[in-house]
Amino acid sequence: MQEIKCPKCSSDKITKSGIISGRQRYKCKECNYHFSVAKLGKVIDKYYVIKALQLYLEGISLREIERILGVSHVSVMNWVRQYGIKAPENQDYRPTYKIFSHEELVKFMSSKAQIAGSGMIITELGDKFMVIKWERFKDR
Repeated sequence: MQEIKCPKCSSDKITKSGIISGRQRYKCKECNYHFSVAKLGKVIDKYYVIKALQLYLEGISLREIERILGVSHVSVMNWVRQYGIKAPENQDYRPTYKIFSHEELVKFMSSKAQIAGSGMIITELGDKFMVIKWERFKDR
């Protein structure tokens, strides 16, 4: 069992002091501080955080990232703020993306017509692969 310490003075001299909202409250005998044990929140794997930020930097919208990764767009927005990520200035293009299985990706990449004249990033999404594509050379 984890030893509980006072968050104010770090003393281990504590006593139980009732239950509030279904959570045990404690009282520190040293400083008379009342506290509850920290609530454990849902933790999202860092893999999804990194992938979401990569997709955001590539110009994919928050809602599209939500659909692709299955992570709330609000969470993605919070990560963008937390890590201070600045999206590059939006040019006159919008990247397109497709999600492939391994076999579909091999077939896609074997066609020169699919990859000529464009920039491309391939990233892994679990057992699938995502190809983000944009025009490299544009007529102005």
